[in-house]
Amino acid sequence: MERKPIIAVVGRPNVGKSTFVNRLVGKRQSIVDDLPGVTRDRIYFDVEWQHKQFTVIDTGGIVPGDEDEIMLSIYDQAKIACEEADKIIFLVDGIDGVTPVDEDIANILRQSDKPVYLAVNKVDSHNQITMINDFYSLALGEPIAISALHGSGGVGDILDEITKDFVQDEKKEEDSAIKLAIVGRPNAGKSSIVNALLGENRVIVSDISGTTRDSIDSRLSYNGQDFVIIDTAGIRKKSKVDYGIEKFAVDRAIRSIKECDVALLVIDAAEAVNGISDQDKKIASIITEAGKGMVIAINKWDLIENKKSNTINKFEKSLENEIPFLSYVPKIYISAVTHQRLNNIYTRVREVKAEHSKRISTGLLNKVINEAYALNPPQTIRNKKLKIMYSTQASSEPPTFILFANDENLLKDHYKRYMENKLREAFGFMGTPIRIAVRQRSERK
Repeated sequence: MERKPIIAVVGRPNVGKSTFVNRLVGKRQSIVDDLPGVTRDRIYFDVEWQHKQFTVIDTGGIVPGDEDEIMLSIYDQAKIACEEADKIIFLVDGIDGVTPVDEDIANILRQSDKPVYLAVNKVDSHNQITMINDFYSLALGEPIAISALHGSGGVGDILDEITKDFVQDEKKEEDSAIKLAIVGRPNAGKSSIVNALLGENRVIVSDISGTTRDSIDSRLSYNGQDFVIIDTAGIRKKSKVDYGIEKFAVDRAIRSIKECDVALLVIDAAEAVNGISDQDKKIASIITEAGKGMVIAINKWDLIENKKSNTINKFEKSLENEIPFLSYVPKIYISAVTHQRLNNIYTRVREVKAEHSKRISTGLLNKVINEAYALNPPQTIRNKKLKIMYSTQASSEPPTFILFANDENLLKDHYKRYMENKLREAFGFMGTPIRIAVRQRSERK
């Protein structure tokens, strides 16, 4: 499968890059706010225009020469995006006119040897069309007036021009890539893990809490298996999340969990020594309720001092006591800094994905359910006893089983957990939640 053409959207902060990208994608994907520097990392989206597919990179706002740590990182991310892009859209603000920063960026883009398309944003009416004249001074060709907010002006024109040499998509192939969401609390090391897996400075890493605001997708291949790695914003307690940008970022992280195949829950080893936080447990519950596969990564394992041969075993027992409801989830002990056991992530995620998709034959399933029932029959409730006549697997991802019984109200939670444990003993289902539902059916005469 050929690589899709890549288009980078660059410009100084607050000119409307994310609004423009959202217009191309067709829905709100990038976080949009009036605060400069909201988009900090480079974020990739698949776009289709006139049956032509390509990838758009939304970048942080470039401010050449800014000494602020985050702004320097944004500049670096935008520079990397330009290097890997086939074509560049340089977005400027028609209301502000040409600024010194625009001129600096134009100088950089002229040195890139990439085709550059100059889009003048915020030209919301035909009466404002003269606003584009000043931008001829940037010497980047003819400026095209657009309104990213309203989708009017030359949005279609610039897409027609930029995609004229792209090949039309004939047929779509089924994507076999495993979608892996990296989730956890702020500063657990999620972005460092992503960068270590990708082997490049893909996501801005900083000690400043909340550096990653958008959910960011990256594609890679390991031992013949494709993965889509999704780095997400840290999920804090709801009471500590400010309304606005951070709330959007947390909502996006939760949506990424719902859209992934497997979630890697990253926990800070140094903090977990004193116990798993309630927030880590809450995130685990979000993953489980979404029906997704899960792997727990205890990160920063290199910072644990005086480790012995049984240190991991003791840690495992501590985790079992604190989060017994996640006993079926594999745990790996890693370090994003030293790359310790990082490749285990791929192995475990691949195994969990297989378990998440597993299907059990009806005959074998009924044999296990019947044996479990005979070994430990349910208690009689108000002179009535649960009878299971038949069982079947309704679906996978997650594995979902239906028990046809004489009375759906007689299957209590404790007995459902017993049945779940018996299914795990028989079939594994490592790392994946199991759903068990009851359907009432009258007994045969």
